[in-house]
Amino acid sequence: MTESTTAPGPAPAETGLRSRLAALWQDGIMRPVRAVRAAYVPLLMVYFAYGALGIIDVSRDMWVKESLSLSPAELAGVAVWLSLPWTIKMVFGQLVDGVAIFGSRRRAYVLIGAGFTGTGLIILAGAAGGWFRLLPADDAYVLGAVAIVLGAVIQDVVADAMSSEVVDRVDESGQPRPDADIRTDLAMVQVLGRLALGIGILSVAGLSGWLAHHFSREHVFLFGLAIPLISITGVMFARGETGEGQPLDWRILGGGLAFGTFVVGTALLRVPFAQELVFVVSMAVVLTMLHMVTRDVEPKTRQAIIFASIIIFAFRATPGVGDGYFWWTLDVLKFDEAFYGILRQTSAIIAIGAMWLFSRQLTEYSVTTVLFWIAVAGTILSLPNIGLFYGLANWTEATFGFGARTIAVVDAATTSPFADLAMIPMLTLIAYYAPDGQRATWFALMASLMNLALVAGQLQTKYLNHIFTVNRGHYGELGDLLITATVIGFVVPVAVILLLRKRV
Repeated sequence: MTESTTAPGPAPAETGLRSRLAALWQDGIMRPVRAVRAAYVPLLMVYFAYGALGIIDVSRDMWVKESLSLSPAELAGVAVWLSLPWTIKMVFGQLVDGVAIFGSRRRAYVLIGAGFTGTGLIILAGAAGGWFRLLPADDAYVLGAVAIVLGAVIQDVVADAMSSEVVDRVDESGQPRPDADIRTDLAMVQVLGRLALGIGILSVAGLSGWLAHHFSREHVFLFGLAIPLISITGVMFARGETGEGQPLDWRILGGGLAFGTFVVGTALLRVPFAQELVFVVSMAVVLTMLHMVTRDVEPKTRQAIIFASIIIFAFRATPGVGDGYFWWTLDVLKFDEAFYGILRQTSAIIAIGAMWLFSRQLTEYSVTTVLFWIAVAGTILSLPNIGLFYGLANWTEATFGFGARTIAVVDAATTSPFADLAMIPMLTLIAYYAPDGQRATWFALMASLMNLALVAGQLQTKYLNHIFTVNRGHYGELGDLLITATVIGFVVPVAVILLLRKRV
């Protein structure tokens, strides 16, 4: 007998490792790349431009601290007003769905949005450069910020509608596509949109700090004028506009305009508790309009959407700390513009990597599962911020040789993906049920509800900053503020998720 000369096969452990690496390559790294279609590119450029607008962020934040007189509580109040245009998206949604401008219900509105954004940037540049003798810098900041927000809202309405329209509901022969395929494609469009947004943020994250360090605030705001051109370029190359327009629903359009007038009047007349009053009225208006739009939706589906919306609302309606913590890091930890550019760049890289690698899970896992673990992990990973205030950096410096900046980088890297990961399942659900001809309105109403959650969070931030007084150079109560905001941000969403998860 002769001995066999056949080479031994790979060990089981080696085979298993190869299989896992192949699965990671196919389901993680290559999945988003394979999903890109030419029809998606204009939509993705709009999202990219929105993220790239962060080129002004560091300069704006530094300018607010250096040149304006607004306190953290007042800035939180301004943030409430800046959030409100997002709550009347139904007006823009109705216009985009029903009013064509020169025959266009997509390109024209992207151009209008870019015009508002450019106007806002010019106002900020003028305020920083002292162009306006009769307009105080504080007021110019609010006016410019409102214009930028309006531009973002208009373009976001168009992008939302396009994110549902670019996915074909029928195949080449005109037959309906399988429901599972439609859902998967819609989910992937949302993932790609968030990736485009993240790549836009990443592309300017480090640059924003470098520009803030080397150029005047005025010049950086003027540099930002290049960003609206990106969305304009993208939409110019869009294929023929899809979807049929619908007649205006005057109940929604009129109600939205009346609501907008109410909001502006309340602000100008300085009505007591104006922000709280507007929030309550906003909730009533948005919920009423959602009831009208979803009247024909199947009851079981409608119930699932309602409970999922409640969970997302609770998740997003959590308080922040406000600008006081940012000011403390500048004054006490001596963080500077360049370092904040590094932090934003690190956060953007990790966010993109997480969405890219977990694209499969994001398109398949339930809303409640994603949000529960994000709430838990987000709370745990926010603890280093509290530790920094109480001297954690001193201990780590003495024991391990690294200090506050390393902790801040690691914390930014680990917490950065959560906001984007949380929204993808809900956006997919909204896209799937968007009715033909009213997709912009549908998205606008659902987004209004989600943005009202952010308004609720901003109101809580304002209240906490009144309870725990923090101001420039006075940070004694910042620790209590950090702890309170963190506890609320964990307890509320987790309790709601556990209560309602079986109903979604």
